[in-house]
Amino acid sequence: MTSENVKGFRDFTGTDALKREKIKEIVIEIFKRYGFEPAETPVIEYEDFVKGQNTGDEAISDIFKLQDKGKRNLALRYEFTFQLKRISQNKKLPYKRYQIGEVFRDEPVSANRLRQFTQCDADIIGSSIKDEAEILAMASRILKKLGIRADIFVNNRKLLNEILDKEGVKDKVQVIREIDKLDKLPESIIKSNLEKYNAGKILSIFKKPEGFFKKYDSYNEIKELKKLCSLYNVKAIFQPSLARGLSYYNGTIFEIKTKDIRESICAGGSYLVNSIQACGISFGLERISNFAKVDFEDKRILVISIGEDKKALKLAEKLRQENKQVIVMCGKPTKALEFANSYGIKKVIFIGKEEIQKNKIKLRNMKTGKEKLVSEPELIKSL
Repeated sequence: MTSENVKGFRDFTGTDALKREKIKEIVIEIFKRYGFEPAETPVIEYEDFVKGQNTGDEAISDIFKLQDKGKRNLALRYEFTFQLKRISQNKKLPYKRYQIGEVFRDEPVSANRLRQFTQCDADIIGSSIKDEAEILAMASRILKKLGIRADIFVNNRKLLNEILDKEGVKDKVQVIREIDKLDKLPESIIKSNLEKYNAGKILSIFKKPEGFFKKYDSYNEIKELKKLCSLYNVKAIFQPSLARGLSYYNGTIFEIKTKDIRESICAGGSYLVNSIQACGISFGLERISNFAKVDFEDKRILVISIGEDKKALKLAEKLRQENKQVIVMCGKPTKALEFANSYGIKKVIFIGKEEIQKNKIKLRNMKTGKEKLVSEPELIKSL
């Protein structure tokens, strides 16, 4: 028996876990600030429901399939969007929900791509282009709060379809899937793949300056989105080759990227849920964790009892009532201090006979090594 992680799956402990927790706190706080409410959905669904109508999408081909004891065909969720078909029914519109949790894809593993990863999603069912701009403004606020510098790239599936129609391309779905790989594969390979659909010539169109695309009717939606984003002081960069791999997108699409990795750190767009227009965004927690600059130090306090367990436990409970994170250790101080150092705990409290006699509590700053005797009210105030 091996206890090693399955390839593409990771454990997160210590500072990694603390950082992820802090990032989630920030993301949730800003999601709520923009009026989104939480939702939770099952990790396992019926395979047919997971696949939906998008069976040709690469993400669908990568789903983890399984069976229960009743021989029912099931699958792990690969994202949250398809589950909105169920949970948004009979909701007053607009329905604004956020969800943070694990999704699974049985795909090749790389440094920036795992098989289990955590998505932080926010979606609006019953949306307009104004909501799309607000979602991009929200994303910009989140990234700024996390200290991440990134660019927002936008396009529109209607524009892509209009271009392909005018160029006489018939298999638009397949061609868009190939265009979506432009940032992943050499252009020569993409062109060769497009020629299978008699669409090799279209690559030159996507190299044109933005002014070239103003002749297409669908560009007006991009123009309007950029104008609305500017009201939030958010810069949206038009990228005509941006396609997004999932076929359910029907309008605005966007990706947010840093200069440090090829993959996007968050992305989304507009689509239909039960024939209702919707839009949403998804942050990859693993990717934003790589670049986020947040304060996530261990804020726990260690109370060390030196033969005064009753007093130590009472003090710990008082501190917890003050919303402090407290660990109590009884016995040898040397072992307790080793514990504090190993976990980076900055503040240690000693309670022994000497402290009890003086009606004081000893507080040590583990970073500086300085100690001082304080009264209980002074201690609570200083912490």
